[in-house]
Amino acid sequence: MAGPNRRAVLRGGIALGAAAAAVGGVAGIADLATASRPTAKTGTAPRIGYLPITDAAPLLVAHGQNRYAKAGVEIPRPVLFRGWESLAQAFVAGEVDVVHLLMPFALQLRYQLGAQVRMVAWNHTNGSALTVRPEINDVRQLAGTSVAIPFWWSIHNILLQRKLRAAGLTPVVRTAPSVSDGTVQLVVMAPADMVPALDTGTISGYIVADPFNAVAEVKKVGKVLWFTGDAWRDNACCVIMVRQDLIDNSPQTVQALTDGVAGAQQWINSNRPDAAKLLSGNKYMPQPLPAITKTLTRAEGDYATVLTHPQWHGERIGYTPYPFPGYTTALVEAMRGTVVDGDASFVDRLDPATVHRDLVDDRFVVNSMNTLGGPAAFGLPASLTRTEQDVLA
Repeated sequence: MAGPNRRAVLRGGIALGAAAAAVGGVAGIADLATASRPTAKTGTAPRIGYLPITDAAPLLVAHGQNRYAKAGVEIPRPVLFRGWESLAQAFVAGEVDVVHLLMPFALQLRYQLGAQVRMVAWNHTNGSALTVRPEINDVRQLAGTSVAIPFWWSIHNILLQRKLRAAGLTPVVRTAPSVSDGTVQLVVMAPADMVPALDTGTISGYIVADPFNAVAEVKKVGKVLWFTGDAWRDNACCVIMVRQDLIDNSPQTVQALTDGVAGAQQWINSNRPDAAKLLSGNKYMPQPLPAITKTLTRAEGDYATVLTHPQWHGERIGYTPYPFPGYTTALVEAMRGTVVDGDASFVDRLDPATVHRDLVDDRFVVNSMNTLGGPAAFGLPASLTRTEQDVLA
């Protein structure tokens, strides 16, 4: 489509003024219709937006432990959103300054919409899974059914489509699925709606971040069939995105934010049960504590029949801040050929070899890691390089 506007590209989004009402019932949700403008525009405190998934844990734990203030910047309570479209709309409009965002979606915002936003760190690795109805034991049984994804431009959609094709199935959009044709219909759904839809049989499965997979397990309405981290080792699903004007006008604020996030990541990795209690007890996440705890403490032995590469520990979410350039390059290549409901031509215009330098500003996270013991303190190589391991490529 020529000259897409933001509303058209962010199909299915929630109007900014209604964002708070759409996620009612969780303490601390701000009304963005009356919220002050961000630091870069008025000097008021920067605002963080998030979805209630464990991908957001570093941003939330840093706030709950007062790490931002200790690093030198006061941050109001993060604002909860129900879906990715509404979060992105608020971010692009300047109603929030910092978000965790699906990395492919971040590429869409910058290179299709021209949004002046930058990635400053990874937020987490792994932490997503394909959850299906209890009677399904093989991906091929998804033929003739519908499977939910959180957003078109997500690692979930990319890897699910590869998984389906590897099983001889064809993903389709806006087309009734067929058992005889081996097609699976993909539908975008807010994460919070996925468990009820699975329970009622509206969908046969969904691929999403935890704790929504764990919620289905705890409620015994679904089971994990496959972890994305078992297909692409330590894949980065969500990344920390910051508005360019905040970087330009207040780099010290961005450094304090990154310091807080990196410190929280380090703490979570060593204190997972306590992190679950903090997220639940502070009402950052509305899911039950057992589901959040299960997410953060998944044990390899519980998924012996699911994992193909147990040595990768793809069943458990990880928290490391450094954005590896090789992953960005591989992700851009993986986005090509992915079926979406909308214009995907911007991907063909991207040069995988140069996107990372343009999208990422890693000076803040490198500073943060150095103050926290260096790359080794996060289990990362001193060279800050790695070889991507993607078995579905």
